[in-house]
Amino acid sequence: MKDVEFFSVDRVPIDDELQDVGTVGPELAYLAHSYGSSPRALIFRNPSSDWRLFVVLLPLASRLSLMANPIFAQLTRAWGLNIRFIGIDREQLAYDFRALLSDQTLKLLVDLLARSESADGADPAHGRAALDLLFASLADEMLTVLDRRRADWGRHLDREHHLEAEVPASLFDRAGRYPDFLAGLRRALRDEIIDVEFYGRALRSIDLRESTIDARVRAVIEASLDPVTMTKLARTGAGQHLGCYNWLRIDPRHAAPRAHLLTRLPAFAAFFAETLVPLDAWRPEAIAAGVDTPGVDAPGIDASGDGTAHGGDAYRDDEHDPDEHSERRARARRQIPTFDLKPLAARQDSAHSLRWAAVLKRAIDAGQDRAVIEAIAQRFAVGDNVIRRVWREQPAALGQPPTWHLAQILRRLGECTDRTWPADAAAWQALIASSIPVEAG
Repeated sequence: MKDVEFFSVDRVPIDDELQDVGTVGPELAYLAHSYGSSPRALIFRNPSSDWRLFVVLLPLASRLSLMANPIFAQLTRAWGLNIRFIGIDREQLAYDFRALLSDQTLKLLVDLLARSESADGADPAHGRAALDLLFASLADEMLTVLDRRRADWGRHLDREHHLEAEVPASLFDRAGRYPDFLAGLRRALRDEIIDVEFYGRALRSIDLRESTIDARVRAVIEASLDPVTMTKLARTGAGQHLGCYNWLRIDPRHAAPRAHLLTRLPAFAAFFAETLVPLDAWRPEAIAAGVDTPGVDAPGIDASGDGTAHGGDAYRDDEHDPDEHSERRARARRQIPTFDLKPLAARQDSAHSLRWAAVLKRAIDAGQDRAVIEAIAQRFAVGDNVIRRVWREQPAALGQPPTWHLAQILRRLGECTDRTWPADAAAWQALIASSIPVEAG
């Protein structure tokens, strides 16, 4: 745990003006100081023998005096929603460990930032030593949690983030990074404390520094990923989608047909990652160990007709020890209640969806394009010709919508005739907009 770094934004000439109380006022000067001094990313290189990299991306914590008080714990939780915690294991798979950021871990991070801020002006060397100690403590806590739940790692495989900046579902989501600082700038402009020219220079400095941080973190993450898989992913047109990267990397034997499918249907990248990565993560050994595995008991998962669910030997009757088999099945059924709305909105956990996801996985890995198209059409309850036309045309304007929205778009396309099928980017954007349900607007 000696190799720990923290990334902060670079200083630029406008910082002296932004932090001058006489120029911008005490409130904006304080927010600017917090923006410039707060670490933006914690980098843990080789934290243990099982992990190549931990990256914790931190939003700006400009209300530390309140967040450090237990009475305002809700502020800490709200701040923690914008934290990103990415792990890369020795197999070079990417994990999203945001769900493991407990209240205790968030408190540790707040204490880290508070000590950093209090020691910033008095003794920088002492502040740096305190940061290193707290970074190590954070990593040790997370390693303890991960070691205790080793068989549960597959559940945390990243399925949604992009390494590109300023795209939907980007790992570098700027909207939640520094809202207080931006609000302070706008308020100062509205109150005529600063002028438009100064406001523009401040925004340009933010864009420059955030782009630099994004590039540095992205380079660190890319260096820990498998270059061959990243090259295959780059050729598909799906972008640097960590979910699709995991999908190609988790089973190298089938990486070629999976990359081929992504090349033909790049708009389905989010659907493939969200739906098919969990099927590869549901290992028989994890079920045998009693890990809570969502969906293993869904009747629709058995699409083979031979009575065995995905997971194979873990579900076969054990003639020699039926009690042990029953206990294993009972452990596999135990599931911790969750309130994740994404799978519910996309109907990913229904028997119908699980059944056709299993059929789709087998068809993709077998390289059967016709069976793939039919399975996707059945999964979304649309005609085969809709999927065939998207397969043939590969409309770039379709983007990579989330699964719940993709289902709505495909159904709307199913209602289109040859004359009303979208013919240009504007028509695609209009169809996408009209496919959003009223209750989601």
